[in-house]
Formats: sequence, structure tokens, C-alpha cells
Amino acid sequence: MGGEKRCLSLGREWVVISWTAAFLSIRKIFPKLSFEFCNRLVSTIHATLAVTLASLSVQDWSCPLCPLASKSSPRQMQALVVSLGYLIYDLVCCQFDKRFNLDNTIHHLVSIIGLGAGLAYEQCGSEMVAALWVTEISSPFLHWREMLKELGYRDTGHKLIADVSFAGIFTFARMGCGPYITYVTLSASNPLLIKAMALGLQLVSAFWFFKIARMVKYKLAKWTSKNAD
Repeated sequence: MGGEKRCLSLGREWVVISWTAAFLSIRKIFPKLSFEFCNRLVSTIHATLAVTLASLSVQDWSCPLCPLASKSSPRQMQALVVSLGYLIYDLVCCQFDKRFNLDNTIHHLVSIIGLGAGLAYEQCGSEMVAALWVTEISSPFLHWREMLKELGYRDTGHKLIADVSFAGIFTFARMGCGPYITYVTLSASNPLLIKAMALGLQLVSAFWFFKIARMVKYKLAKWTSKNAD
């Protein structure tokens, strides 16, 4: 058991280094792109990888959350290690950006503590990878809409499609699947810290949902007004 935990700790360190190396490589390949753009490219790669690993770790697609409150499988642990390493990298990386975002920092801290607890307990892998899936499935669309601004597509149809796509997928995942996963995690015999982080993540998701809903309402009203003129 001690050997496995040491390997996981070493794995987290190497994953953080790998994500940092990926960012530095993208900065070198695309020197004219902004710091934020390069970081969003790394984030998009992570989101795609996280959703893929989470999907591959599902043991029974007829019941994706089964077995509940059980020992995490090696694939589930791998998915959690990759995402925990990325979140640590991204939390540090965001501190070097020009704009400090308290909401994003809190979201990262909640996620890091939650994933770290899951790895430490080596339990509730099904619930953890399900939460990972719902939190990352909308991320590529989030980064797509932001990268379009730098590419000169602000206030265009492409940007509106990206905004609506992100809002729709976020709502389905975080506010549709998310509450059920939270309920199941709280109902099962999981450690108290895991339950607290599940509830915290859902509250953060609800907060972002209301902000996104207002954003989409504003964008649609602006687009309708622009076309009417």
C-alpha cells in the first residue's frame, strides 16, 4: 500500500511537469499567441484527455456510477492523477496571467482537494470519474469561445455558436447530471471530505450556471438587436 501511494505521488509530480512542458512547447511553437491563448490550448488538450480517460474507466455503462463507494480501479486512479496534475499546473499558471480570477481559483482549489482526497482514500472512483466527466465535457467549448476573441471573431456568428454550445453543454452536464452525481455521492458511504467536496463543486457549478445564463441572454439580445438594425 505504501509503495502504491509513493508511486501515485511521484506520478502527480511528473504529470504537473508534463503539463508545464506542454505549455512551454506551445509557447515556443506559437510565439505570437498570447499567454492566455497557449494556456487555453493546454486546457483543451486536458479536457479532451480527461473525458476520454473518464469514459474508458467506466466499468459498466448500464450503470456508469456503479459500484458506489468502492475501491478505485487503476484506470480511475490514472484519470484522477492526470487531472489533479493539470489542475495544480493550471492554478499556478493562472497566477502569472494579467487577470486574477477569484472564482476560478476557488473552483481549482475545490477540485484539487476533491481529487486529492479521492486519490488518498483510493475510494469512490466511480463517483469521482463521473464528476470529472461532467466538469470537463463543456471545457473545450469554454476555451473555444475565448480563443475566438483573440483570433478576431468577437461579435460574430461563430462566437455566438460557441457561446450557446458551451452554455447548453454546461447546463446539461453540471445542472442536469451534476445534481444526481452529488446526491449519489452524499447518499453512499463515502468519506466526509469527499461528500463535502462534491457538494462544494455543485454549489460552484450552480454559481457559474447563473452567470452563464445571464451571459447567453445578453449575447442573444445583442445579436438580435444587431440583425434587426
